Amino acid sequence: MTLVQLRHFIALADAASFAKAARLLCLTQPALSRSIQALEDELAQRLFDRVGRRIELTPLGQQLLPRAQRLVQEADSLKALGREMQAGVTGTVRIGLGSGPGALLSVPLLRHMAQHHPRLHLELARGHTDLLIHALRARRLDAAVVDIRALRPAADLRVTNPVEMPGRFLCRAGHPLHQRGTPVPFEDLRAYPIASTPLSDEVARLLTERFGPAANPDDLVTLRCDDTPTLVELARHSDAIVLTIEAAGRDLKSLTTVPALNGTARFGLVTLDQRAEAPGLAIVRELVRQWLAG
Repeated sequence: MTLVQLRHFIALADAASFAKAARLLCLTQPALSRSIQALEDELAQRLFDRVGRRIELTPLGQQLLPRAQRLVQEADSLKALGREMQAGVTGTVRIGLGSGPGALLSVPLLRHMAQHHPRLHLELARGHTDLLIHALRARRLDAAVVDIRALRPAADLRVTNPVEMPGRFLCRAGHPLHQRGTPVPFEDLRAYPIASTPLSDEVARLLTERFGPAANPDDLVTLRCDDTPTLVELARHSDAIVLTIEAAGRDLKSLTTVPALNGTARFGLVTLDQRAEAPGLAIVRELVRQWLAG
């Protein structure tokens, strides 16, 4: 029994005529007869009685018709669902965002989906890189946008859309160090609270190379939090200095240090290699590419 046979059966039941049903199905009448005969042979009973030039459903045909209609409707719905998911119109996509990417992408992603893809379910998770990659491997996430310098190389991970973004010491506009209008010696930074998310080993090496052992994050950072927007808000309303990507605190002021920091964060979208992607992920991937590059 096939869906094609059920479609032929439904069309014949509606038309009550082989000739009319064949025209509607764009089939020859013998082809339609063979299809119905094969279905009757499989069920071991007739589905139609011939009454003059008309045909009528047998008791079995009457019971089969509503079931066949439901099956065909479900099949059509599944096809439509597949097309919609392939186009990213519906379905669910689960994205993990590290602290920096979360500060830049959370609100724009949610806003874009609400406006342009209201039937696509977007689930965002925030957390440390290690936790997000663990959730990705456990299939609880479809992708993660993280600082890939904090990512341990692994054969099962694929990184796309890598983007470098400058990192800076940021402070509020009225901060005493910014009001000087001159480059700030590193030792002067240490007179104020330094806030940061947990930093990768690579960033720690960069800091100590630039400024010496006193710049080791274990000693330098006095206020640590996983949430970049929280740290940016702290810097807006206190004399704390936040070490983060410049794009996360656009209303904050960048401090030029002596020597210069010249540091960057490198973000990328991480997926599991050889895993079929959630259809809606193509939309997210393009948005991440545009917004991080911009």
